[in-house]
Amino acid sequence: DVMDFEKKIKRLEDIVQSMEGGDLALDNSLKLFEEGVKLTKECHTQLSEAEQKVKLLLSVDAQGNAQTQDFVVPK
Repeated sequence: DVMDFEKKIKRLEDIVQSMEGGDLALDNSLKLFEEGVKLTKECHTQLSEAEQKVKLLLSVDAQGNAQTQDFVVPK
């Protein structure tokens, strides 16, 4: 879900700000780091899944049907 993705990105931003502050205890820093890694992996998975669903619209035929092709991200 897009909203979940946006919430995860916002949480990652909050984690980065907290860790950049430098006033967290080591234990709290480690917990935030672990949460950040987990969120990053989840966001990466969501993006990969979204990329697989994207199609390019090539044209529309005489009957109004879309002619599409899978969108492939160059590596």
